[in-house]
Amino acid sequence: MAGKKERERQLARERHLRQAARRAERARKTRIRALAAGGVCVLLAIGVGTYFLVGTGGGKSAAASSSASPTASATSTGAATVAEPAHHCAYTKSGTAARKVSLPPSAPDYTASYQATITTNRGTIDINLLNSKATCTVNSFVHLAEQDYFNNTKCHRLTTESIYVLQCGDPTGTGTGGPGYEFGSENLKGATYPAGTVAMANTGQPNSNGSQFFLVYKNTPLPASYTPFGTITQGLPVIDAIAKAGSDNSNGPGDGHPKENVVIDTVTIKQT
Repeated sequence: MAGKKERERQLARERHLRQAARRAERARKTRIRALAAGGVCVLLAIGVGTYFLVGTGGGKSAAASSSASPTASATSTGAATVAEPAHHCAYTKSGTAARKVSLPPSAPDYTASYQATITTNRGTIDINLLNSKATCTVNSFVHLAEQDYFNNTKCHRLTTESIYVLQCGDPTGTGTGGPGYEFGSENLKGATYPAGTVAMANTGQPNSNGSQFFLVYKNTPLPASYTPFGTITQGLPVIDAIAKAGSDNSNGPGDGHPKENVVIDTVTIKQT
């Protein structure tokens, strides 16, 4: 009898373990489904996978990482610790450059004021660059613009639900391209992303900025993880019109390539 009872207890324990394993597996699948459903709204990463929100630093992407492309996601990269305006910038080689460019100078002109004009096939967008608050980011953007890095490139991502941005800056047009280097984040303390903000996309990893950036056309709730480095002073209606036409939803509802092809013809810099 003792042996029979022990066998029954053993069988009961095994049933309990099997049931617990099945419950754990169901819970795991439920979490995966919930993440998949909520990822588009929270991340913006799928195409920014890239870089994000979908931008990458050196040639990979985040969040959207197409697997690692730049993008915007809910993961904070941490506030920058560099005192601004920065007097020295560090740019680290990373990945393969989407278009051949040199590293930016390590000594930025931190006293300068810069304005950028992005001329696209849809209209012109003027930006005041925040050199005193994101010196190394502005130094990189100006350097890339002066080397024609952004010329004749597509803006590869548009989001129209929960996050309202147009993402550009990848010559490959895939969301995974970068300049072959990466650098640290800046201006993150208390950062918000109202309409008119220009900020860097990243891979979701700390200090993974490269060339991809996004233009905010409507107040957008994002974590303070994306370096704000400019403010749109003219041209928001251009982006509004692009957004009104919608995206192809290739990354999910309200997230994909702009239905209206958006090509940056030139980016010119004015220094004062």
